[in-house]
Amino acid sequence: MSTQPNRLIGGEYLVKNATYNDIFTYEDFSEEQRMIIESAKEFIDKEVVPKKHQIEKKDYALIEELMRKIGELGLLGISIPEEYGGLGMGFVTTMLVCDYISGATGSLATAFGAHTGIGTMPILLYGTEEQKQKYLPKLATGEWFSSYCLTEPEAGSDANSGKTKAVLSEDGKEYIITGQKMWITNAGFADIFIVFARIDDDKNITAFIVEKDKAGEGFSLGEEEDKLGIVSSSTRQVFFNEVRVPVENLLGERNGGFKIAMNALNVGRIKLGAACLDAQRRVLNNSLQYASERKQFNVSINTFGAIQEKLADMAVATFTSEAGAYRAAKDIQDAIEDNIAKGMPHNEAELKGIEEYAIEASILKVWISEAAQKASDEGIQIYGGMGYSKEMPMEAAWRDARISRIYEGTNEINSLLCISMLVKRAFQGRIDLMTPAMDVANELMSIPSFDIPDYTELFAQEKEIIINLKKAFFMVAGAALQKFGADLEKHQQLILAASRIMQEIYMVESAMLRAEKIAAVKGNDVAANAVKLVQLQLFKSVEIIKTEATRGIVSFAEGDEQRMMLSGLRRFTRYNEYPNVVNLKNDIAQLIIEKNEYVY
Repeated sequence: MSTQPNRLIGGEYLVKNATYNDIFTYEDFSEEQRMIIESAKEFIDKEVVPKKHQIEKKDYALIEELMRKIGELGLLGISIPEEYGGLGMGFVTTMLVCDYISGATGSLATAFGAHTGIGTMPILLYGTEEQKQKYLPKLATGEWFSSYCLTEPEAGSDANSGKTKAVLSEDGKEYIITGQKMWITNAGFADIFIVFARIDDDKNITAFIVEKDKAGEGFSLGEEEDKLGIVSSSTRQVFFNEVRVPVENLLGERNGGFKIAMNALNVGRIKLGAACLDAQRRVLNNSLQYASERKQFNVSINTFGAIQEKLADMAVATFTSEAGAYRAAKDIQDAIEDNIAKGMPHNEAELKGIEEYAIEASILKVWISEAAQKASDEGIQIYGGMGYSKEMPMEAAWRDARISRIYEGTNEINSLLCISMLVKRAFQGRIDLMTPAMDVANELMSIPSFDIPDYTELFAQEKEIIINLKKAFFMVAGAALQKFGADLEKHQQLILAASRIMQEIYMVESAMLRAEKIAAVKGNDVAANAVKLVQLQLFKSVEIIKTEATRGIVSFAEGDEQRMMLSGLRRFTRYNEYPNVVNLKNDIAQLIIEKNEYVY
């Protein structure tokens, strides 16, 4: 059963305020989970890091070899139930394995994520008992590898528009699949392909399990794609020319492929967020080491304020990324456990639990992938000219990070989804958005208080500001929805602005709750550095929200309405006591420079 008495449902963080008791943090890992982290780190440091240069030379065979070794460790089957040959761990453990396996190189991270996520989860969540018994044990150990075939030349973000066809044979025993798929990860060494095709003139696509060894001559692969990054991740086109697949290999229901694809991507999105976490830590640690060793004007460059600012910003983003990722992971795990306790089968319980937090999954995918890209870019800058060299780790880190903003749905698509899913839940009556929107509209008409509160309690001002940032969201989103109604979807730039506001709110609130929990458990002195990280993240978030809200307001409001809303925005983003941002960055940088690693 859930250990969180006040867990919020997906998207509800905007209308309710969580407490630190309601969330799970990185500091809450069990001893068993910490042992798994150490095992994953040891593997990466011994087996992967020494071979980075080899990996950057398109060594696809090495990635396959490393994947088999990960299978031998049991980490490919971390989320697969024991009855199907896996370890049956909870969702949080699944996330932390993805986190620590993925940090050293994007090539391995992509292979691992595609196999354990979108390549395996559709069978676990939608497969028949026979399909699970047949495929999952081999996928859990790495005896077989899986690939996911959705994207086509004319079907990317619009996944349901795929042209690949499936026709039932005259004897009714097979489906005959013809079509082309592209950008297929693990295609070069996969044994199993999850393929989406349209049967006859069905409205929606249908999913199939295709076994490479039984696909016949009609199955073929294109050459390995020559990519900017993740260069040793096998990525090929897959061609189907009247490939015969037994009817029992239809996955889920006919016409149900689009649903499978979307729910598989929900899993993939939050795991992609996790896959960018250790990448940030490693970029920061490499930057710290280089900055301490590199000397200019007879001193280490880590003594320069310009360098310290970059290091501090990396640390803040990493702390915040961890906070959001593991908050959502535990919410999903608790929802799954609650569903099982209600009598749901495991696959349905997991499916519903993940689907519940689809908004948070998209937020994490966007925010953390952007943070990882920013970290690698600043890492190159800290290295200077050496950062541009393939001999140094930053060049590959930057190239690998770039794809994270594209796959599992581009960051733009995911940002649009955040708002559309939120509005959908409001129409379903699951989240009350109208009441807070009306409350904010009424508040705008009232005279603001000019009293200066007493901020003696930890995070007193920060909590007040976050509450006000939520008001800013409802002011902009509520007015936009009222003005445009169903036509709001045509105003993508406005939706993106609103989405960035809600993303910043979730992430900075997660960081604050994490630090508050550290203080409650270990004391304010221990939490002092985490508090500084949160104060700096909040300052950043407020500035972003000011910009996005202003952009949104002036795009649809004019005259007195515009002036009133801009005045409200100033009220909702106001500090009574501004933090000393320069001092915060100096303090954060000094700590990690002293330790020569990310220590939070």
